[in-house]
Amino acid sequence: MKSHHLSLALFAALLCLCESYTLRNSVSWAVASNDVVVEGELDAVSEEEVAPALLVDNSGLWKQAYPPSVLRNGAEKPKETVKSKKEDAAPVSSASRVFSYRMEGVKAPASAPSPPPHQETARTARYMAHYSDWGHLATISTQDKIKGLPFGNIFSVSDGPMDNSTGVVYFYVTLMDNSVADLRSFPFASLTFSEAEGDFCRQQVYDPEDPRCARLTLTGKMVEVGPEEVEFAQEAMFSRHPVMRKWPVGHNWFFMKLEIKQVWLQDWVGGVSLIPLEDYFKATPY
Repeated sequence: MKSHHLSLALFAALLCLCESYTLRNSVSWAVASNDVVVEGELDAVSEEEVAPALLVDNSGLWKQAYPPSVLRNGAEKPKETVKSKKEDAAPVSSASRVFSYRMEGVKAPASAPSPPPHQETARTARYMAHYSDWGHLATISTQDKIKGLPFGNIFSVSDGPMDNSTGVVYFYVTLMDNSVADLRSFPFASLTFSEAEGDFCRQQVYDPEDPRCARLTLTGKMVEVGPEEVEFAQEAMFSRHPVMRKWPVGHNWFFMKLEIKQVWLQDWVGGVSLIPLEDYFKATPY
């Protein structure tokens, strides 16, 4: 019995000695630094300057967490638990720490309007290209073990700001991505969107493979955006994906777009539609 009580006492002591670290915001990268930032230090420097540098250098912007009970009770965070870089601290596993920054100015996207009638195929295609925030890009792989085979990857996309749809899909990419390396060797690709990304299919209880849950595949050539178009590409991507502004600068990001050769759509039972490019670009998603 005494041994049981002793074990409980040791376990309680260990819990008291533990320090916890929690995710401060929704966008974070794991880093290995044990640095801790004093409250207020981050405010003294522009986030536009700090975030990319920290992501590249793996240096720390840390804020010590507080016990969940303190946060739940709404009590004021005790200032004495925040440590400066110069103070000695017990080692904490790097796996329990993350880099994060405030996402000021990022607003939750408004829900997309209801999709067009399925008979309006060109408009449906433009609707899906415009209101989809991401798609599945298929390339021909250059990876050693699967060279020459199809390879799929997810990319954030935009065909323009919410109030200015173009039908041309833009990307913000880095050569560090396998798919982008593939495109250097063979620039043709297929980009697929599914209506299952939004709420419509879920509300209608349509399985993603149900023909009534529309899917769109745009096939064409991926090209780098020219200087005359970079400003619009940046507006298109950053207005829809604001966090991209603070991605690691050392990754050498650049803009690409898909020069569409074919528009393939299935949005109802009974077959698919190959939409002429002229009809696709004349249509409006609104």
